[in-house]
Parts: sequence; structure tokens; C-alpha cells
Amino acid sequence: MAYSIKDPETDELIRKLAKAKRKPIVEAIKEACANELARERAKIPLWERLQPLRARVASHPARPEQTHASHKGFFDDMWSDEK
Repeated sequence: MAYSIKDPETDELIRKLAKAKRKPIVEAIKEACANELARERAKIPLWERLQPLRARVASHPARPEQTHASHKGFFDDMWSDEK
């Protein structure tokens, strides 16, 4: 099976990679594609990466003493005109 690279920039990149790796062009392309495919398969979706963080946050109990209503007295005292 033959491939024809007609894009000069792509051709240049392939040749530079093959030269840097000291491999034939076909072998350099094969290795680059295999490595990129492995990286794609190894990617973990964002939702899955966030699950441990979500579980950690969920494990902390809600602290109702830190609600807006619990600070009402503080703000009432701070803003009152009576002193």
C-alpha cells in the first residue's frame, strides 16, 4: 500500500523525524502513529478524572453553621445605626 504526501510541511516533518530517529521514513511514520494512537487511547475523559475530587468533596459533611443565615447577626450588628 502506498501513500503520497503532497503537503510540503508534512513531508518536511516526516523527513526530520526520520532523520532524528535515524530510521527509514516508513518506520518513523509507523512509530509516530502508534505512539499517538496509544496516547489517544490512554486519555481519561475529564468527567472520569474529576470523580475522585467529587467523591472527596462529597465525603465532607455539610456545615450548616456556615450558611448565610448564620452570619445574619454579625452583619446586623455591623450595619446597625444603634451603638
